[in-house]
Amino acid sequence: MGDRLAAARYIAGLIALHKPEATTVLEIACGTGAILGLLSESYEVAGLDRSRPMLSIAKKRLPQVRFYRQDMTGFRLARRFDVIVCAFDSINHLVKFSDWKKTFRCAAQHLNNGGLFIFDINTSGKLQRLTEGPAWEKWFGRDLLIIKVTGGRPNKFIWDVKIFEHHGRNRYQLIHEEIPEVAFPLRKILIALRANFIGVKVLDPFGPRASDRSERLYFVCKAARR
Repeated sequence: MGDRLAAARYIAGLIALHKPEATTVLEIACGTGAILGLLSESYEVAGLDRSRPMLSIAKKRLPQVRFYRQDMTGFRLARRFDVIVCAFDSINHLVKFSDWKKTFRCAAQHLNNGGLFIFDINTSGKLQRLTEGPAWEKWFGRDLLIIKVTGGRPNKFIWDVKIFEHHGRNRYQLIHEEIPEVAFPLRKILIALRANFIGVKVLDPFGPRASDRSERLYFVCKAARR
């Protein structure tokens, strides 16, 4: 998905601002570990994902990092962390809001006193704008990626992803996947978060005001002291 340095720096900045004494970070839905590799320069990090193939890549990339193969909606670990991160709108892929609430609950249970849960989302406004625009393409050497977002009612969207993988001369293999995303209203998300955290901040990194029309929203949620 390209260079993740800007996103990693933004998340690191949120941690430094809101939890400067943090030393341990868990990323849920960590994928192949792109964010963890950058955060590991400043923190003791761990990763969690339910995908065995993605974790296999992450372990090769970061052999010194502890990884857990569990689902972010119901994970159980024998330790807590200063910060838990969920990046790249991973939570939008949970199509039931009950699973969002389960993730919030799990994150709160695995944070140290006053710890932070930081995550980002694609808003309904952004996803709707993508459905109204054309497909876009990107070349990776001789491999071609084409993505089109469809749907939008009721706030359910499909990322239609086609990869034409080059196999010599003029021969290509098509890899096609439809990936669902769901966007819920900001007000609904805040109500669910406030049931699990004592403080919740919503940030629009690209604009002055966070709303359902924002391009992307970040949430910084503070756990209670036990």
